[in-house]
Amino acid sequence: MRLSPSAHTDTFCRDSLPPLDQWPRFRFDLPELAYPDRLNCAEVLLDQAVERWGEDRLCLITPGERWTYGQLRRRASQIAQVLTEDRGLVPGNRVLLRGPNNPWLVAAWFGVIKAGCVAVTTMPLLRGTEIRTLHELTRTSLALCDHRFVDDLHAGVPELPLLGYGSGDGEDLIRLCDGKSGEFTAAGTAADDVALLAPTSGTTGRPKATMHFHRDVLANADTFARYVLKPAEDEVFTGTPPLGFTFGLGGLVVFPFRFGAASLLLEKPGPDELVAAIAEHGATVLFTAPTAYKAILATGKASALPSLRRCVSAGEHLPAEVWAEFHRQTGLKIINGIGGTELLHIFISAADDDIRPGSTGRVVPGFEAVVLDDDGSPVPDGQPGRLAVCGPTGCRYLADPRQQVYVQDGWNITGDTYVRDADGYFWYQARNDDMIISAGYNIAGPEVEEALLAHPDVVEAAVVGAPDEHRGTIVMAFVVLRPGVDGDERTTERLQTFVKHAIAPYKYPREIEFVAELPRTVNGKLQRYLLRERARTRS
Repeated sequence: MRLSPSAHTDTFCRDSLPPLDQWPRFRFDLPELAYPDRLNCAEVLLDQAVERWGEDRLCLITPGERWTYGQLRRRASQIAQVLTEDRGLVPGNRVLLRGPNNPWLVAAWFGVIKAGCVAVTTMPLLRGTEIRTLHELTRTSLALCDHRFVDDLHAGVPELPLLGYGSGDGEDLIRLCDGKSGEFTAAGTAADDVALLAPTSGTTGRPKATMHFHRDVLANADTFARYVLKPAEDEVFTGTPPLGFTFGLGGLVVFPFRFGAASLLLEKPGPDELVAAIAEHGATVLFTAPTAYKAILATGKASALPSLRRCVSAGEHLPAEVWAEFHRQTGLKIINGIGGTELLHIFISAADDDIRPGSTGRVVPGFEAVVLDDDGSPVPDGQPGRLAVCGPTGCRYLADPRQQVYVQDGWNITGDTYVRDADGYFWYQARNDDMIISAGYNIAGPEVEEALLAHPDVVEAAVVGAPDEHRGTIVMAFVVLRPGVDGDERTTERLQTFVKHAIAPYKYPREIEFVAELPRTVNGKLQRYLLRERARTRS
């Protein structure tokens, strides 16, 4: 495989790609995946959408705003002008995006990619130290940040140039855009130029950046969305995942724009707010995690959502009982799926009459999946093993030796244990690494441990996942305190607050058990499996 000639003048991303012999195998056997050599995904998703459906077609909805495709194209082009004309950015420069789900974050994403730059998507919950780590990893040149989320960014990376939006001051991105014409020709990027750096946590707590090409951004829309979701042009997509997650970016931006639909964006989509917004705006497609479906059921209002046509679940395993109760109350069959930041979105799923409750589904058209033993050989149907996938997207870590762990013999090894049945359905068994998936969030246990160990009262800490009725799994910490400190509720609350301020709040340990010592082998190695068993059997 050879890379196409690049239009990028900043070659950092290309130089940071893993060696070609460490890439996964790629498949492009569907007609929709025959992309041209020169391709800018923002131009395809936005400019070509305007040409096809017209400027006045509705594309973005919030509780207080409605944007058309024409308005969004103008704003995205203005942002591209600010980046290139005012800030001197060139194709290949990385731009960090930070903010809640709203139209200006979407405009910023499109503007960055139209300019030929590379979007580094982040979640607004990240703290300063986490942002610094990502900045150092991706070497961002500029940040575009919602004005309400500037403080942590400044604290973590004070040297990073920043343009805030929404404050109304003289250097506000929106005011700068108002001075631009909105006429901008998308950069002539190659289909295999990097468009997106999507961070993902590692089991060691060290984040990785997954590198995705312009063609990759379109590929999940042309596989999962086209063949499983089958959206119509009049759909209104909505959901809870931040656009900093590739699950959210696909479900709330790429998929609707690929098919001329609209997206309802909510900054704080709690269950009551989500239900009310779906009802008010007639949303038809919902993307969220199993935890949110449980929360919707708990509101007692699930049956009052007549506009919904499709519900998609990913981020963690969807229990069969949740699927069944949601179907009983709404008549809707939740589309389960497994995806990953390394492959951008969902690659195993099923819809409508193909659904078997409790199963993740079958391989999405365009992908291939097998279950392997520890030696890399396929296991017979009915036996558990490691899930391995290949397709039009795949893992390319930015300058990270863990590439050789995730990609083996051309397969993407997802870190999940699965069983495939004789009909080709895949059944989730467990994660086979130290990643904790809680309410759809990936949380690296060692990162939480490091945050706890920074507290002066903590001598030792070990973190594992513990089963939870509502969130699927929660973060549970076993903590050894310094002498003289009581392991009571006040200490628990103090440590939880400390962690919330040190790293993203969703990562904090929801349960803490104080112990005299951690179980270790004779040579001092932590016996984490004993803690997992203790967490599993706790009363």
